[in-house]
Amino acid sequence: MTYALKKPMPKEQVAQDLSEVRDRVTTIIADVRERGDAAVRDHSERFDRWSPDSFRLPGEEIERIVAGVPRQVLDDIAFVQDQVRGFAQRQRDSMADFEAETLPGVRLGQRHIPVAAAGAYVPGGRYPLTASAHMTVVTAKVAGVPRVSACTPPIRGEVPAATVAAMHMAGADEIYMLGGVQAVAAMAIGTETIGRVNLIAGPGNAYVAEAKRQLFGEVGIDLFAGPTEILVIADETADPFVTAVDLLSQAEHGPDSPAVLVTTSERFGRTVMEHIDRLLPGMPTRDFAAPAWRDHGEVVVTGSVDEAFAVADTYASEHVQVLTAEPRRALERMRDYGALFLGAGTCVSYGDKVIGTNHVLPTRGAARYTGGLWVGKYLKTVTYQEVTDPAASARLGEVCGRAARVELFEGHARSGDVRAAAHSGTALPWRDGDALERPLA
Repeated sequence: MTYALKKPMPKEQVAQDLSEVRDRVTTIIADVRERGDAAVRDHSERFDRWSPDSFRLPGEEIERIVAGVPRQVLDDIAFVQDQVRGFAQRQRDSMADFEAETLPGVRLGQRHIPVAAAGAYVPGGRYPLTASAHMTVVTAKVAGVPRVSACTPPIRGEVPAATVAAMHMAGADEIYMLGGVQAVAAMAIGTETIGRVNLIAGPGNAYVAEAKRQLFGEVGIDLFAGPTEILVIADETADPFVTAVDLLSQAEHGPDSPAVLVTTSERFGRTVMEHIDRLLPGMPTRDFAAPAWRDHGEVVVTGSVDEAFAVADTYASEHVQVLTAEPRRALERMRDYGALFLGAGTCVSYGDKVIGTNHVLPTRGAARYTGGLWVGKYLKTVTYQEVTDPAASARLGEVCGRAARVELFEGHARSGDVRAAAHSGTALPWRDGDALERPLA
């Protein structure tokens, strides 16, 4: 039996009015499309009070900024990027090009080609978010992307030095102090001074997410993103205090971030709720975490761990943390999630900040049909074909002609006919018996 100890507010009471977001984003994109750099500058001044002579940081300025970052911060950035790079490289190594002879003289192949240019959006807001630089820039470079443009907004009128250091150390070829819709539009459309990219990756607020949604198709994107989500599956062996801490760790992302506990024990669930009530008042980020828990927090009780896994799959949550006696059972039982965090030794915060897997993950149920950002997102998997054996071409041509005419595609059929005729010496009825003018190679 499944029942709720805590339910979220009804969606109609807490849903953000997205019409204003859509309208504003549409206006800004149209303006950037029409006026280029001038529009980018106007909107940057309006929203970030930032309009330097150039949004792109020159090399010497980047070196000066990085030199001012504390050594421990730089060492930590290097450590984390090593983890991200190592995991991304293993992903890349798993994607093999191949060529196979499927029939005598028929060769089919597959190649993975990196996109020519990628844009990395690294959000700012209140705090520098260096981790997003690792996830977007490092992964793109491991994929082999020749040009990576990275954008991040100023924070309260100041350059976020640690973020710039992270983008530079990750291998960004261009770094722009620019944020919001205007940054996404500039990278997608291109301006006089900001080169167009083929794919944009990275998280952002509702306006950035909407800009990516509207520009998708004109430019590739990593995925459609919503508020950060966490779902914890716990049985009576878990620590309720640790569980409460972990739920709040993700609630601090924003006031609309869902934090869900699915547990096999009502007593455990109530104890977690008591810990959260005691922890929240002392959290420096309670202005985000408190409304997130109040409006979007849930506690669900199930009759068994397997039932908890099944309930968790219905959420298709971005992050699923498994605090049970046998956490690895989730690998066999669960299907719909962005990333799994197995056992008390790990946590979602590790995935966000240090462990090496990518933290750009599907939200709002998108885990039902997609995974998160990975090295393959920056690669185009393409195919090629070559037929060198005349007999094979003749056979394929005969079958192509018949198959195409079943679908009433006469033009396709004739492409097959000419090859069948060339290699078999037969005439083409639709040419009144004329032979081919020259043999096909």
